[in-house]
Amino acid sequence: MGRPRTNDDAVRERLVACATEMLATRPRESVTVRAVAAAADASTTAVYSLFGGKDGLIGAVRDRAVAGLFRSLSAVQPSPEPLADLYALAAAYRRWGLGHTHLYTVLFGGVQAFDPAGQVGAADPVRPLIEAIDRARAASLLAGEPTPIALSIWATLHGLVTLELAGALDTATADTAFRSAIHATLRGWTTPAVFRTLRQSEAAP
Repeated sequence: MGRPRTNDDAVRERLVACATEMLATRPRESVTVRAVAAAADASTTAVYSLFGGKDGLIGAVRDRAVAGLFRSLSAVQPSPEPLADLYALAAAYRRWGLGHTHLYTVLFGGVQAFDPAGQVGAADPVRPLIEAIDRARAASLLAGEPTPIALSIWATLHGLVTLELAGALDTATADTAFRSAIHATLRGWTTPAVFRTLRQSEAAP
């Protein structure tokens, strides 16, 4: 009979979960291999065996956050209305952030760098956004290059979700701010004809 596995999937899960919480709630320098191992009721050897060290463990946390956000955004199915799809993607982003507060904080608190000039990978969370923007541009609904449009949407979303997670906005205020800010951001990139149509529909009783 072989020796029982001590550094198994359960230990890995505890280490990633503890590292996620600690990275989201403590100064980065205090998140040491020893501290994470102690919080996860594991050995420091397990961190090195499973992740190769602290950097590998932090990378695993980052990968979990990226994969989770990508799954949430990819669940939004394309429709014949690209602008509605963009709003739906924004809503999915917000839901994921509010439902995974520690992962969101870690993802956008320094572990993950957002490089608007870089290549968009197959499982990059920005891909569903870029694809929806491309559909909207192809339909002559949006005017402008994809990267600036994506950055403006992401900046608006990030600000709103960050404020909401910080408790600066109550639920009713956050809901109203989300709807108005996302619609305003999208409206700012629409073509003149679409802009006039949107303004007329908003002014209608």
